[in-house]
This record gives sequence, C-alpha cells and structure tokens, in this order.
Amino acid sequence: MNDLTIELQERKTKVVLPENLAFGRNFTDHYFEMDYNSEKGWHNAIIKKYGTFPVSPATMVFHYGQAIFEGLKAYKQIDGRVAIFRPEKNFERLNNSAERMCIPKVDEKFVLDALKKLIEIEQDWIPTQKGYSLYVRPLVFGSDPILGVKPSDEYKFMMFLSPVGPYYPQGFKPVPIYVTDQFVRAAKKGIGECKTAANYAASFAGQAEAKKHGYSQVLWLDGIEQKYLEEVGAMNIFVQFKDEVTTPMLNGSILPGITRLSCLQILKDWKYNTTERLISIQEVIDAYKSGRLVEMFGTGTAAIISSVSKLKFNDTILQFNEERAGELSTKLYNELIGIQFGEIEDRYGWMTYLE
Repeated sequence: MNDLTIELQERKTKVVLPENLAFGRNFTDHYFEMDYNSEKGWHNAIIKKYGTFPVSPATMVFHYGQAIFEGLKAYKQIDGRVAIFRPEKNFERLNNSAERMCIPKVDEKFVLDALKKLIEIEQDWIPTQKGYSLYVRPLVFGSDPILGVKPSDEYKFMMFLSPVGPYYPQGFKPVPIYVTDQFVRAAKKGIGECKTAANYAASFAGQAEAKKHGYSQVLWLDGIEQKYLEEVGAMNIFVQFKDEVTTPMLNGSILPGITRLSCLQILKDWKYNTTERLISIQEVIDAYKSGRLVEMFGTGTAAIISSVSKLKFNDTILQFNEERAGELSTKLYNELIGIQFGEIEDRYGWMTYLE
C-alpha cells in the first residue's frame, strides 16, 4: 500500500505544553491508524484527530491478548532539526514480535514514512528542554469482534505521540532494584523476547512486590533455574565488573533492547571488554563481596540509562551510591543524550531526520 490520507485538525491556539510533563499522560492532536483484513491486507492508512473510537466487547484482543507495541523517541536538536532515534530498529523489532504473535507484518518503510509525516505535523509538541522528548507509541492489536481461541482475522495498527519529560522526575539519580525468585516473567521458547502486552501483564505481581519493599523496579531471574539475570521491568540490565562490562545474552526470553544494542556498540568503541553471557545472581553477590563489582545499570527507551543505587535479593543487599549515578552509566547517558540532541556527532547514523 502507498496511500496515506491526512485529515488535519485545525488548531485554534498555539500548542502550550504543561510545565510538568509526566510520562505518558499528554497526547498530541493527531495519530496514525490503519486496518488489516485478509482480503485487502493493510489498508485505510490515515492521520487524523486523536480521540477514542468505538469497539465491540467481543474484540479479540480483550480476550486472547494478541497485541504488540513499540516505544521510541523524537527530539528537537540544538540546531532546530527534528530527529528520531533508530526508528528502523523499532519497526524491525515490531515485525519480529508480529511473527511470533501470529500478526501480519507491516511495511517498515511505509510506517516509518508515515511516522515522519505525523511527527512533522505535530512537531510543535516536541519539548526543547534537555532530557525531554516526544515519545512515540506504535501499537498493533487483534480487532476481530469474534470469540474464538485463534489468531484474529482483522487488526488495527496505530501510532500516537506523547510529549514527555525525564522518566524519573527527580533527575538522573540511581534507583533501587529488587530481585525476585517468587515469580517468573518469561521462559525460553515463550514470548519473552516479544514486546507484547502479555509480557508486561506477567510482570505486575513482581513489580508490586518490589514497590511493597520500597524498590523502583524488579530484576527478573530466568524462568527455569531462577538463577541467572534476565531483565529489569522495562529495561535491560548491565553489570560492570573490574575487568568486564556484561549484559545477559539474548536467549529467547529477553527483549532485544535498542538502547541495549546502542550501549554495546558505544562500549566496544570505548575499548571496554564487553560481553553478552549468562550472569548468575550469585556471581554478582560474590563479586560485590570481593570488591570486583563496580556498578550496575539498566538501559531502555523511556529512561535511557538507570544507574542502580542498591540491589536486594532475599536477605542480601548490595549497596552502591544512593545519591550519585555510577561513573560508566553517567558517561553512557551523556553520550546517548548528546547524540540524540545533536550535541555530539552521530558517527553511527542512528538519527533519522524529517525530510
């Protein structure tokens, strides 16, 4: 399909952003939508006024959870240009999730072009402060209004936008992480590597447990042995030992994060001994006790980098610094933010600009 209909909503006043931009609470005037059925394929691509839409109680996504999504960001750079961070990787990952969830793939070039047009229309919504951005949420769900345990025959694809401030309003400070072996988020050969709604629903019980104990996020262990680090809530996890910076290897139950991928590339270019491997929680504890553990941090689109202030597993607490982020995580954060805002040369070609 090559046709995109645009129905612009007339703005009577200039866009005024709220002073405190809480994450995911404010949405722009327009969004993108298109439909799928087996006869027409993907069709009815349109950018139109943002709003609610009628849906049947029998819509299949409500009953059988067939939904995938992505998260990426656009930035207003210091020279005034608008740039999106690695969007092609997000649409590639969306199609990987689609394949596993029996959802028809989208034309990656078409939806990227549609996204660029949507952001061009809504660029007045992009905050200009350092650390602020325009969050993009692509979403696909089974829309067939039929009860039946099978893949939907109809789908809806959407992209909508949200101006956001820093993920952590208190600023770039370290966060406490809670390790649980009471719940399992995902197992190999399941859907752990997909960005699908079911993965996040499966994480809520562990997240609630972490909050109950005063921790911001939960670090999941593997689903079989409950022994190896996997990922943190909405982030991948990195561990810096004195002689190595490592992150859990992708094994089918871990989301292949785009910020994770970017950090690995930067670390290799900085000549760190960078690895992807199995990391047991006991290895982390032993390294902490012996003085070999330097710091830990998470990586993800929303927060970019989250330094770990302390890590709790059962009765063991690994205490880092609760006031100041780690040296390496701070360096990575500044590098990524610098590239995204155009303050540092984009030597990787990661930023996609509006034409």
